[in-house]
Amino acid sequence: MASWGSLGFQDSASPLMEQLIYFHDHTMFILLLITSLVGYILINSALNSLTNRFLLENQTIEIIWTILPAIILIFIAMPSLRLLYLLDETNTSSVTIKTMGHQWYWTYEYSDFLDIEFDSYMTPTSDLDSHMFRLLNVDNRTIIPMNTQIRLIISAADVIHSWALPSLGVKADAVPGRLNQISFMINRPGMFFGQCSEICGANHSFMPIVIESTSVDSFLNWASSNSAS
Repeated sequence: MASWGSLGFQDSASPLMEQLIYFHDHTMFILLLITSLVGYILINSALNSLTNRFLLENQTIEIIWTILPAIILIFIAMPSLRLLYLLDETNTSSVTIKTMGHQWYWTYEYSDFLDIEFDSYMTPTSDLDSHMFRLLNVDNRTIIPMNTQIRLIISAADVIHSWALPSLGVKADAVPGRLNQISFMINRPGMFFGQCSEICGANHSFMPIVIESTSVDSFLNWASSNSAS
């Protein structure tokens, strides 16, 4: 979770989010260099009473400020395309989960196990304990084994919702009558919070997402106990 007054992204919990943060920092560094250079030229031109005659018509400068932006765009485009293909990569998944968006809660179904299906509603403020987060805690968390490739199939029963988890770097629309798919892997244990990111009605801000990452053994124990019930 991000803390009050913090800047930047939440701490990454997946390899994809680590790459997204790296690309953001890489691009911001280039933007700072460009902003500093352009700002220096503008301030220098504004403070000088006489215009530098070399800036009025100079073929060398025109060649430089035509080629240089093209080179900069290449340094931005190459890691961007690499990351785009990584985000679309669908590896062989070990666990498949189907989630349905409703007004205003989520339903989860573990396709690889028998009879594991539950609704996930936001915990009312009156039922919160001191360690819980208001508007982010749910009554039934989604348990996922860490260091395991997860395939999430997303749809909706009524209107368009959006399943988003910032710390994993994933976001996908839940569209009625259509199946969307995302793939991710969590590389550390913990609880990770998200929310519906599509304006889906009056209670749009009251359908949070909570993922709990555990060890494989803990997940299998949880799955066996829930399948038996």
